[in-house]
Amino acid sequence: MARLSDAPMSRRQVLGLGALAAGAGFGLSACGSPVPLASSGPALDGEYTGPPVQLEYWNGFTGGDGPAMREIVARFNESQDLIRVRMNVVQWAQYYQRVVAAVHAGKGPDIGAMHVEQLATQAARQTIAPLTEIVDELGVSEEEYPTEVWERGMYAGERYGIPFDVHSLASYANLDVLESNGVRGLPEARQDFEASLATLVGAGVESPFWVPNRWPAHLIFLSLLWQFGGEPYSEDGSTATFDSEAGVAALQWLVTQIQTGVSPENVAPDSQYTAFKNGEGAYTWDGIWQINDLLTTAPDLRWGLSPIPTIGEQPAVWANSHQLVMFKSRAPDDNRLLATKTFMRYLVENSEIWSQAGMVPARAAARESEEFLASPQAPIAEAVPTMRFLPSVAAIGEVQAQTLEVGLANAILGRQSPQEALAGAAAQASQLMQSNLRKFEG
Repeated sequence: MARLSDAPMSRRQVLGLGALAAGAGFGLSACGSPVPLASSGPALDGEYTGPPVQLEYWNGFTGGDGPAMREIVARFNESQDLIRVRMNVVQWAQYYQRVVAAVHAGKGPDIGAMHVEQLATQAARQTIAPLTEIVDELGVSEEEYPTEVWERGMYAGERYGIPFDVHSLASYANLDVLESNGVRGLPEARQDFEASLATLVGAGVESPFWVPNRWPAHLIFLSLLWQFGGEPYSEDGSTATFDSEAGVAALQWLVTQIQTGVSPENVAPDSQYTAFKNGEGAYTWDGIWQINDLLTTAPDLRWGLSPIPTIGEQPAVWANSHQLVMFKSRAPDDNRLLATKTFMRYLVENSEIWSQAGMVPARAAARESEEFLASPQAPIAEAVPTMRFLPSVAAIGEVQAQTLEVGLANAILGRQSPQEALAGAAAQASQLMQSNLRKFEG
């Protein structure tokens, strides 16, 4: 048979869809272009035996996670002769706009990966299809996944995502700095973490723990908020609640690190990670997605990885999840749908390969595989039960960027007190959330 093309989508094609997204706006959910159809097609029974088909697979794996996904796709393409998967990689910052535009223009992909916090938004915008009816066909069940990451794949009573991984914040430690200044082990409790910081400062280590004023400050704050017993938003998507006593306590702890000289002032986004990579400081809290970058760009740095310490009353850490989705189409085709489900099943069954991306596989069997247990992020598996996720609320990410992230910066930069900054941000966020409820559900 003729080999199907697996060449990437051209830059002109991708930019064209980006222009379409800009022209159409990001609010394609309620009206405008014809609403694409959702169909799960005939039941998947065994292997795909239909005519040759080429699938379009979109994701945002542009960094250190890209090679691992390319390997999975290559293995699938080599494993059989009838389905060819063509992967198109778009920066996450543009991905969600472009995929909405592509689907509503009748040029959408078949399958994709999305952050779990985006599922509600994309479902409300009629971009992704419900997967409730195909869970059994894919051979997956709730018992195989962490409870919360499984539940967050639901929106409005339907399943829209199949968990592929979980990825959280973690505590990175410069082992040479710790050991040369008498700090042994990686701290788990507030008392131990603060004691280690005091020891390091006393030994002359300048700014052992940097607090950024933007990214990933909100991820750190959310982790501490949950640790202190708070919630950032109501489950019904109507109210921001991050200005609670728990929220103020979380933000005050971060501000105190700056006020006491543990952290320098005015730490720009991501510069805390760059400093750590260059041997400055002792700890940084960042995502496990930095693992491959550290291994590649800082090969001489001796570092350790552990769950972030429990500063509040209970262990908790912000997390996200890449979930597999199927896109709606103006003209659903049974063979394409069967092929899509075949590839999705392959991704689920081979997710241990994804350990190479620095992620934690969502499926329990993959977390027990030799490949994952030998990975640098294996110690984070113990924190999976404490991982917390944003509620399944449409457009919550946009609301958070416009409100919480700004409020945190105001407090961290000393412009407002933690209480004032959070109160103002929460009031604005609640207004936006009410507006979104009317837009998406009204």
